[in-house]
Amino acid sequence: MFGTYLVRELSNRRKQTVIIAIGMALAIALVIIVNAVSAGVKNAQASVLESIYGVGTDITISQPAAAPGEGDMAGPRFEFGADDGTTTDGTTEISQSRLMSGFGSSTFDASALDTVLGVENVAAATATLSLTNTSFSGELPDFSQMQGGTDGGGDVMQAPPTGGADGAGGSAFDVNSFTVEGVDVAGTAVGPLTAATLTDGRAFTADDAGTNVVILDESYATSAELAVGDTTDIGGAEFEVIGIVSSTSADATTASNTYIPLDTAQALADLDGQVSTIYVQASSAVAIAQVQSDLEEALPDSTVNTQADLASSVSGSLSTAGDLISSLGTWLSVIVLAAAFLIAILFTISGVARRTREFGTLKAIGWTNGRIVGQVAGESLVQGAIGGVIGVAVGLVGVLIVNLVAPTLSAGAATTSAAGPGGGPGGGFVGGPMAEQASATTEVALQAPITLPIILIAVGLAIVGGLLAGAIGGWRAARLRPAEALRSVA
Repeated sequence: MFGTYLVRELSNRRKQTVIIAIGMALAIALVIIVNAVSAGVKNAQASVLESIYGVGTDITISQPAAAPGEGDMAGPRFEFGADDGTTTDGTTEISQSRLMSGFGSSTFDASALDTVLGVENVAAATATLSLTNTSFSGELPDFSQMQGGTDGGGDVMQAPPTGGADGAGGSAFDVNSFTVEGVDVAGTAVGPLTAATLTDGRAFTADDAGTNVVILDESYATSAELAVGDTTDIGGAEFEVIGIVSSTSADATTASNTYIPLDTAQALADLDGQVSTIYVQASSAVAIAQVQSDLEEALPDSTVNTQADLASSVSGSLSTAGDLISSLGTWLSVIVLAAAFLIAILFTISGVARRTREFGTLKAIGWTNGRIVGQVAGESLVQGAIGGVIGVAVGLVGVLIVNLVAPTLSAGAATTSAAGPGGGPGGGFVGGPMAEQASATTEVALQAPITLPIILIAVGLAIVGGLLAGAIGGWRAARLRPAEALRSVA
């Protein structure tokens, strides 16, 4: 009886059923698409962070950068003596390389690693030293070459020196820089190299401690035209390339251009016993909050960040997409869903008002209030379910289109790098490049995942909307008295 009556009523009110189903379907489809894209953005952020901080890194510890003092130089000093360089044909070629902690970053005592390892639920930890290698090379005119002559008073005239880059006493300088990461050659459980895959050569071994060996990022090796077995200058010392790595994520680069043993990096940069970052892996996901709290207490002068905190450092259009989804997308979904519910409720109430005589007759022949409420709620529930099924289908198609288009977003996390040449000859030194905060930008293809919980939530929302509309409409129908209902249509 219930089913037969329900099918008949839905067939007689096809227009109402179609409108309610379409409104619910659009709302459900939007909820599915927004949630899928939001999950895709979070996955992309995690991919970028893993490429920089390492797979399995739950917490990073760093030291806030100290404000530069008055007169401090924001860059390396390149000092040259009078006899430095090689002079040929009136031109002196000079070159120097410096390895130092980047401007805006700070180092701290490596003993903090022992403190970290002593904290409860810390599964693994390793320390690294982030540096920037800046190389200065250029050509200067030979100031020792003077062309003599006398003026009218018998004094010797001195003409400008010849030589230089333009052959007329000019100069030409090149300033190049790349990032260097000093890593513990024995610490393989956590850290930036855990997000890298060896593509050529070999990885570090315990025997590499204190030696001049280097592993290169694949992109940097290609641009610098370096291969396994070649040598390269880092901090004025020759390093042998023993391996090349690439990021485990196809859409991201590794954390640094080059990787060298930690103790070697400390010695070359004159930072013995100093580190810049400690990477921590907690024993479980539920222990991260406790580990962070204990680390903040044990190292009050340090900055302790979790992956959630570090996600805010992801910049570029990926960050913009994340902000858009978290604000506009979420609120738009809520508004559209509320509108769909409201439409369902209003149409159900309107339908009840048009069925006054019908419900009055049903009550007159013995239908109880509960049965009438159940009948109206059942009709609305079916209308909501139809909308939910259509909405899920439309939402899946929308997500499929997003994945086929695979929009490319730029992403990066703040790092310290040197940029821009500066200074010039004079005073026995050359002012190096100004270091600044920059981002290692990479391109990330957005992929929106579909999970069963999202689909179940969408169907659940459609059912809730139908039940809500049916409950309100049924309550309105149950309030009708048989005599008044029949009198109102007499």
